[in-house]
Amino acid sequence: MPALHTIYALWIAWLLSWTMARFWSSRTDKRDGLWAELLFRVPFYLSLVLLFAFPPGSPYYAESLLWQAGDALGWIMAAVTAAGILITWWARIHLGPLWSDWVVKKVGHHVVDTGPYRFVRHPIYSGLILAAVATAILEGTSFAVIGAVLLTLVFYAKARREERFLRAELGEDAYNAYSRRTPMLVPFVSTHGKMRPQSGGVV
Repeated sequence: MPALHTIYALWIAWLLSWTMARFWSSRTDKRDGLWAELLFRVPFYLSLVLLFAFPPGSPYYAESLLWQAGDALGWIMAAVTAAGILITWWARIHLGPLWSDWVVKKVGHHVVDTGPYRFVRHPIYSGLILAAVATAILEGTSFAVIGAVLLTLVFYAKARREERFLRAELGEDAYNAYSRRTPMLVPFVSTHGKMRPQSGGVV
């Protein structure tokens, strides 16, 4: 399945580049609790295992297969995955040194409502969810579908936690005004959030 191999290559390239970019970050002023972060990371890594651990030819693949995507759908999903990954990098570059994979307050923290943050408050999460859903559609297994759903839920929970933390640290007014005009994760779909995150990256 060339399209699936392309998707895996895109994810690997994203992971390697994202790991190297971790060094491009300013000093942390305050960090959210360790236990809260662990409650995010454990199900997050589990979602990745479910998404990628059972490709074609692996044990349990045939038993878990729900549908088979044709070549046309496969390449469409590869393009959607690429789009999701590009969104994460657009947001990461736009945040610059204010990014963190933890829920933190950075030195010089301020509201950013330009670039991809004009459309959603958590574009990095949105991009990863989009890429994960496209991957699951192409793989077509129950494991991949559960992984994509779980990843979506853990990112939603982290977004809510991130917003509570930063609203407490930076004040409510600017975030409330921003959240009233900007959806949380899906463009043009209001979720009536309370604030917008500044350290919207992950991993």
